[in-house]
Amino acid sequence: MIRVLIADDHPVVRQGLRTFLDLQDDITVVGEAGDGAQAVELVGELSPDVLLLDLKMPVLDGLGTLERLAGSATRVVVLTSVSDRSDVGPAMRAGASGFLYKDVDPTALVQAVRTVHGGQVLLAPEAAEAMLSAPDGPPPAPLTDREREVLALIAAGRSNREIARSLAVAEKTVKTHVSNVLMKLGVQDRTQAALYAVRHGLG
Repeated sequence: MIRVLIADDHPVVRQGLRTFLDLQDDITVVGEAGDGAQAVELVGELSPDVLLLDLKMPVLDGLGTLERLAGSATRVVVLTSVSDRSDVGPAMRAGASGFLYKDVDPTALVQAVRTVHGGQVLLAPEAAEAMLSAPDGPPPAPLTDREREVLALIAAGRSNREIARSLAVAEKTVKTHVSNVLMKLGVQDRTQAALYAVRHGLG
């Protein structure tokens, strides 16, 4: 069962999301927060698997909430009505695993919760386009064929142990490949590597 916390300052939005999500056999809503500070508190108390997080909230906004939750095991999906594409990059860098808009189809939202819970990164098409249009840095060093395989598996949300099993190599070897991939791409973590893979069709 995927345990979900909803953080939005509009009670009607929270109720609508809860009603639909609770209809799913594999999802249960464990709590609701009306502002970012309450969301941080409830994540600590309830340890939800996934947090649906609005960006524009009182007391503590979405980005502030993400920063407070750094290091938490809870996966965060930003769900916002704000159309400002400049929010996408900061939200993903602050630790979000997904970025969707509130006009998303309910079925797609449910699938997004499952996808992010499974360890993958998910962006609405408009959000992905915003990431793609961000200024590029210097071109990365070329990846070896094995490093490209590892990158594709990172993009699929696989852990080092799962990658080792898939490629029939030692987990220590995978760690070395992952480090090399991050260094060559000039990214700091697996999430950024996964975004790079999606951006360049390597996932």
